[in-house]
Order: sequence, then structure tokens, then C-alpha cells
Amino acid sequence: MIPNRLQPGDEIRVIAPSTTHRIISEENAKQAISTFEKLGLKVTYGKNIMATSALLTAPIEKRIEDLHDAFLDSKVKGIFSTIGGFTSNQLLKYLDYELIRDNPKIFCGYSDITALQNAIYTKTGLVTFSGPAFSSLGMKKGLDYTLEYFKKVLMEDCEVELKPSLHWSNDMWYQNQENREFIPNSGYKVIHEGSAAGRLIGGNLCTFNLLQGTEFMPSLENSILFLEDDSEVNARTFDRDLQSLIHQPGFSGVKGIVIGRFEKASHFSDEELRYVIQTKEELRNLPVVVNADFGHTTPIFTFPIGGKCEVDAQKGRVSIKIANQ
Repeated sequence: MIPNRLQPGDEIRVIAPSTTHRIISEENAKQAISTFEKLGLKVTYGKNIMATSALLTAPIEKRIEDLHDAFLDSKVKGIFSTIGGFTSNQLLKYLDYELIRDNPKIFCGYSDITALQNAIYTKTGLVTFSGPAFSSLGMKKGLDYTLEYFKKVLMEDCEVELKPSLHWSNDMWYQNQENREFIPNSGYKVIHEGSAAGRLIGGNLCTFNLLQGTEFMPSLENSILFLEDDSEVNARTFDRDLQSLIHQPGFSGVKGIVIGRFEKASHFSDEELRYVIQTKEELRNLPVVVNADFGHTTPIFTFPIGGKCEVDAQKGRVSIKIANQ
């Protein structure tokens, strides 16, 4: 089930299903609203987004209320998480999946929101979107690539080829919008050649793995996995997280893997990543492409969880195409 694309004049609702909106600076929020408005979109907030606790998150019932209200409100055409966090999987058994199925609309975020996105797709068949959070669009510099793919995937109805960005960054831009460091992008890197097509699932690996053994875990049959992780991950932790996913029933149905760029603080070298992948017997016949523009560095492309994906990585050339249907 594909939600309608966003159009100029549409209202988007910002909610905080994980970390509270309270941690977002007023400057960041104003800049994000301005960015949405330049796209022709109107921003409204869930009524509980400022609620917080010792875990920097609102009580479960308040987060559920905002999420359900956003899906029920006919004026709202897109729902964006304000930021990621650690606690979105607390919500899974409290969601009204029938309500969501009956009111399909764009639901976008990344990182900890991976749990909600894949669970909603699994339980309802609604395609969700891994892409910028509301706070991500508060960036003043280096946002062009992110916005390009935001518009292509969420506002246009067409097949999209995900091409590498020219530069990337992993600085604390939200603390200093002017003093930025941009690094030339070396582009996609191929660990295993091959071509594949399937349904795209995944997102943040350690969050995706929280769904293992539950009713919320999507089927791996005929899937293309998009996987990334944050600065807390290194070669050893990524290896065991990936191995845990490989042990899941149905992993033999995976057709290909695309891995997002790692943060600098992870100190996860290309050589270590290649070693991790090449030691996994189950991956030897799958195309595996790394250094893609999604995850916790910027910029990022938007991609549909549950959408169709084609990966072709052969003879030194890489093509990754997605369709939201």
C-alpha cells in the first residue's frame, strides 16, 4: 500500500515517538520549519511533543496519542519524527494498526524510528520512509542532496536512481551551523558483485534487530536489506549484529545488501568492513554495496521501506534504483 505523495500546500505533522522534541533548539526548529515551507509544506506539531521524562521521552500513552491523532487527521498528509532516540519499540504493541491501515499516509524518520517503520509495514502493508527527521531539515549548509531525494521520493511519482553525493559531513552542525567540514565522497564501494531485485526493508541495524522473534519483524523473503548504524558501533559490534540478522529464519530469502556510511567516531575502516562481509558465508552470493548515503552522516537519501528496489553492481559500476510501488 503506497501513501499519496506530498503536494505543495499539504500539512505535515511533527511527532516525537522516541526522544522528546524538547531537546531541539528553537533555532533548529525555526530553520526546519522554513525548509518545509520552502517546499510548500505547512508544519504542525503533535500536542505532546514537549513531554519528557528521565529517559528524555514522553510517556507511552502520550506518544501513542500523537501518532494516532496524526494518522486520523484528514488534513495531515505526512508524519515526521522530530528526531530519533532509543525507545520507539516501546510503542509497538500499543499501536492501532487497523487505524493506520485505514488512514495511509507518509511516515518518515530514521535511526530509532526504524522499529516503527518496519513494524507498520509488516502489520499493515503500508510503505513507510526512511529519510530525514524534522530536526535534520534544520541544517543550513550541505542539505541540497538530502532535499533532492526528499522531493524525488516523497513528492514525485517515479522510479529513482540513488546516486552518490559529492560530499558528506559528520560534524556537530546543530551546535555550529557555520563551521562545517565537508569531505569528498569516494562513492559506492562493492564488496560482492551481482544484481538483485526485491522489497526494500531495514534501516538502523541495531534497532531493526530489536524486532527479531516478534510479530513485528518483516519477512526477509525476496528482500533487499538497507543497513546502517551509528557512532556507538565498531567492527566487532557490527559483526555480531549482522550475524544475529543472518541467523534469522528466512535469511536465505535476502537478495542483496546495501550498507550506509559509518560515522567517523565508529573508527570502522573499509578494510574491517570488507573483512566482516567476506567472512559471512551466507553473503557470498549476494551483491553487497557499501558507503551509501543514508544513516547518521549527512547528506542522506530517502528510501521506501516496503518499496521495490533493484541493485546492479558489476564490472566496477553500481546502480541502485527504487520504486515506491
